[in-house]
Amino acid sequence: MIDKTIREYLLPKSFNAAVRAGAAIMKIYKNSDDYDISLKSDKTPITIADRLAHKTIKEYLGSTRIPILSEEGREMLYDERRNWELFWLVDPLDGTVEFIKGNNQFTVNIALMENNECIGSVIYVPYHKKMYVAERGTGSFIMDDVSPDADAEYTYSQIYDRLRRLPLSQPSRDEFRVAVSRSHQTPETHAHIDTLRADHPNLTIVEQGSSYKFCLLAEGEVDYYIRTTQTYEWDTAAGELILSEAGGTTHSYPESETLRYNKEDLHNPWFVCRGCRRDR
Repeated sequence: MIDKTIREYLLPKSFNAAVRAGAAIMKIYKNSDDYDISLKSDKTPITIADRLAHKTIKEYLGSTRIPILSEEGREMLYDERRNWELFWLVDPLDGTVEFIKGNNQFTVNIALMENNECIGSVIYVPYHKKMYVAERGTGSFIMDDVSPDADAEYTYSQIYDRLRRLPLSQPSRDEFRVAVSRSHQTPETHAHIDTLRADHPNLTIVEQGSSYKFCLLAEGEVDYYIRTTQTYEWDTAAGELILSEAGGTTHSYPESETLRYNKEDLHNPWFVCRGCRRDR
């Protein structure tokens, strides 16, 4: 496990990289004429904001000399990355579809992976100026009012002085809140929800884009999340740690197995997440 001295160096690096990437994204977000939308080989959209966010993160994290596996980076052959002991797993703009739709539900995901397990992560929600932070064995936290800043240089102490531990105080509500992807739902999604409704007649649906769903689970605002469409490892690694350090869980569906990372095939299986509310 990485010692405390190294953690205190790497956490601000990921934090600042995310804030800087958020600044690049928001600059483009304000003018839809500049999106420059195209399709990748898997038929998913990519914009100039994805590319600029990737460039920003790559340049800032380059000083760590830790390799980066990024959604928008070059295709990394398995033989090249299979023996990495330490690497960054990055989604520079998670929720590109939501970004294009203009509904504000997009994030920057950065996970620090050691021996293919996430040991530290940040998820930045630039539109809402929220930063979520987790370190394995230390806890999960939120920082509010983190404005996008192309020159961000937060120190370790500046970060931790403003963090609030997750989950936040338990909300007083009776409904069982289930998160689903705003843009990616299937008949299997709805069939599973129907099964849940048998035990939770007070079930309500929360449609939400990007990895922000993991953050809402960690906060305690959502109780459950089901995903039965294609995702990649960079979509889940950062959020999974933020959720688990807040007391929640993530497992494949229907097998109920732990998600694995740095596989030859970077696709995730379907999965479900359970939140941190103790009464659920």
